Amino acid sequence: MSSPPKIAALIVAAGRGTRAGGPVPKQWQALCGKRVIDHTLAAFQRHEAITTIVVVLNESDLALADAFTAQGCLIAPGGTDRAASVRNGLALLEETDQVLIHDAARPCVSRAVIDAVIAALKDGPAAAPGLPVTDALWMGDDGEVSGTQDRTALYAAQTPQGFNTRAIRAAHAEFDGVAADDVEVARAAGMAVAITPGSVDNLKITVPGDLTRAARILESQMDIRTGNGFDVHAFGPGDHVVLCGVKIPHDLGLVGHSDADVGMHTVTDAIYGALAMGDIGQHFPPSDPQWKGAQSHIFLSHAADLARSQGFTLTHVDCTLICEYPKVGPHAAAMRDVMAGYLGIDVARVSVKATTSERLGFTGRGEGIACMATATLVKL
Repeated sequence: MSSPPKIAALIVAAGRGTRAGGPVPKQWQALCGKRVIDHTLAAFQRHEAITTIVVVLNESDLALADAFTAQGCLIAPGGTDRAASVRNGLALLEETDQVLIHDAARPCVSRAVIDAVIAALKDGPAAAPGLPVTDALWMGDDGEVSGTQDRTALYAAQTPQGFNTRAIRAAHAEFDGVAADDVEVARAAGMAVAITPGSVDNLKITVPGDLTRAARILESQMDIRTGNGFDVHAFGPGDHVVLCGVKIPHDLGLVGHSDADVGMHTVTDAIYGALAMGDIGQHFPPSDPQWKGAQSHIFLSHAADLARSQGFTLTHVDCTLICEYPKVGPHAAAMRDVMAGYLGIDVARVSVKATTSERLGFTGRGEGIACMATATLVKL
């Protein structure tokens, strides 16, 4: 059985995109809490068939390259026009069989669109998504309709446009002139290009209103999960407690198999709950001696890493400690900092607060500390 082809994604992000407005080129503008290019890149990072990703950056943006190389991407400098930028990217793909060339300004590309292009490349050297033109077409002169155009067999071109890597590299090397896209370059070299299904949602951000439309599309595709956690630890002998990773002097300690950090345990369970992947006891059984006395940030980091491996972004954590003492308020800021570090998110997305039970119940009697937490995960 032959091995599957090595497929690369080449993300063209060297344009300036002035028609979109804004203080920076459109690929760097904010969209649903990230930059446009981050959504675009994620669509290909999530696809298991993509083995290599090249991002082509304008020379003035090369200072941003480190963030992409940290994600395993290759970086190519932009050229004087789009075709030159693509050639620079293709030069890094000697070891790949096929390449999907995609505009960074198309952040809503779906897996279905990508899959269709990859499938078509099994039977031919090139394939690209297109949408049949359904609107009537006019020709205009000085703001007036001067004629009509038959829309039969017309398609609106989209990306990613897929090619045999060696063939499209040779086609670009031979092409002389300005091309609208890589399909035009391929056809000039005599390559047959299959049309695959495009999507109305696979818009290219061009004018300011497109950002609003893209946000609506992405928000409709979001998988939003909320998980809850609850935990209790009793007081026992000791001279301090550890809450949310912060050591607080106290005349008692907390009893537990690990370090008994009730705050971190509860947030960990909230993340597992949002993922519907059990609880802390399933991932780190108390019957296993290796976790005896373990620091709870191990559990918290595991939950956060697991969420990321499933394609989720942890957007917010809210943790409430319930106790009469010790006083949490003076330490809350430090707790937020520590938790944010292990979760890998901004401290502004971590809430730590405390309340009492008005001297009712076991917490009111000073027998222990309870905690409840909520975590929110989002996948685009």
